[in-house]
Amino acid sequence: MLRKLYDRTMALADHPHALWWLALVAFVESSIFPIPPDVLMIPMIVARPDRAWLIASVALVASVMGGILGYLIGAFAYDALGAPILMALGKEDAMAEFSTIFNDYGFWAVLTAGITPFPYKVITIMSGFTGMPFMTFLMTSILARGLRFFVVAGLLWGFGDPIRGFIEKRLGLVFVVFVVVLIGGFVLVGYL
Repeated sequence: MLRKLYDRTMALADHPHALWWLALVAFVESSIFPIPPDVLMIPMIVARPDRAWLIASVALVASVMGGILGYLIGAFAYDALGAPILMALGKEDAMAEFSTIFNDYGFWAVLTAGITPFPYKVITIMSGFTGMPFMTFLMTSILARGLRFFVVAGLLWGFGDPIRGFIEKRLGLVFVVFVVVLIGGFVLVGYL
């Protein structure tokens, strides 16, 4: 089953609309969707290393645009969307204290979430909610997401065939590690 899914993803990576799907996933992941764009980006670059920089650029632009949506949700729709979510998580009372701390370290929070598997959407919404200066948020998002996507693209472009061989030989292990990292990001969010 895993092999069929991998083969299908690799085939879709070369599809004429693959960049549009990547843009959509990168956009919604930055504000509301739980699946990171790496799920599409990595197989796309492995399948077509000659398009690595274009693929990373599409992911960067769409992700930052989605991050802006997340910021706007936090800034203007917090009462309608953010507060009910926090109430359900039992975190509503901690928001005032957290917003002060967040803005003191906001640059580092956005940078860290933009590079790591930590769910970026949490930081985009918190940035808007806490009133982080928009230009600080925007520039940090561009830096963080650019680093993340272009480092991945560079590694896959430079070492594509060996990485592809490693993935194909150890597909089960790669999948387990990916799932553990993804779940770890969600668990980390639970501690905020």
